[in-house]
Amino acid sequence: MADASNPATGTNLGRVLIYAALALTCLYYLLPLYVMVVTSLKSLDEIRTGNLVAPPQNLTFDPWIKAWSSACTGVNCGGMRGYFMNSVMFTIPAVMLSTLIGAANGYVMTMWRSRFSDILFAALMMGCFIPFQVVLLPMARTLGVLGIANSVLGLVFVHTVYGLAFTTLFFRNYYITIPDELVKAAKIDGAGFFLIFRRIILPLSIPIIVVSVIWQFTQVWNDFLFGVVFSSGESQPITVALNNLVNTSTGVKEYNVNMAAAIIAALPTLFVYVVAGKHFVRGLTAGAVKG
Repeated sequence: MADASNPATGTNLGRVLIYAALALTCLYYLLPLYVMVVTSLKSLDEIRTGNLVAPPQNLTFDPWIKAWSSACTGVNCGGMRGYFMNSVMFTIPAVMLSTLIGAANGYVMTMWRSRFSDILFAALMMGCFIPFQVVLLPMARTLGVLGIANSVLGLVFVHTVYGLAFTTLFFRNYYITIPDELVKAAKIDGAGFFLIFRRIILPLSIPIIVVSVIWQFTQVWNDFLFGVVFSSGESQPITVALNNLVNTSTGVKEYNVNMAAAIIAALPTLFVYVVAGKHFVRGLTAGAVKG
């Protein structure tokens, strides 16, 4: 019989309670996703008459096919496919540009400091706290002057600029942990700015690059406000198309198609976190201790 006064018994009981609480929390957060998946695999008749959480009795992929290729979005009836590709076309360049420029900014502010470095960094960090709504009008004016309004290229520009504050913060805080002697030794050997950055700094930056890419990919892909304001028609991202699909449907609401479209829109970010989630945590903690 277990001794309740034994410290080991109390520790085991506490661990069981912690894991039980974690399991309940996971169940709570995963239940909506489960409902979305099973609903997307049911017919409308089964949705109306069946149990919400019951698995589909007659499995069908027609809602997925309709959501991908033929569901009306309020703009046209081409499905989510074209808008999905729009999101891919501006998300990947925006993530790559903001990460690369943020790495260069963090490198300059850490390894090539001047008397204005701290002031510039503080000014740049204000971008992390500026709400999206504040930059809408000046950004719209800028896009108009550049001639890239209502285009995929305009969304690349918007997300690259807005993401620089965050990526610079990530890289600057990470580069503080890199010994200054590495850069000083390279300078003595005659290496210049770009050579040091390319041959020394970037190879050491893999953990924080992963963090920046995951962060930026999630922010850019899931954005709705910039997409609905700075794009129109065929250039809209998948988040705007999903909103149009759900809110402009006429007649009978096709909940199975709506659920399939929502999952399609969420799949890339889910995939990124499943594949690289552990690297995200490692990257965040990589620069936690200097030395």
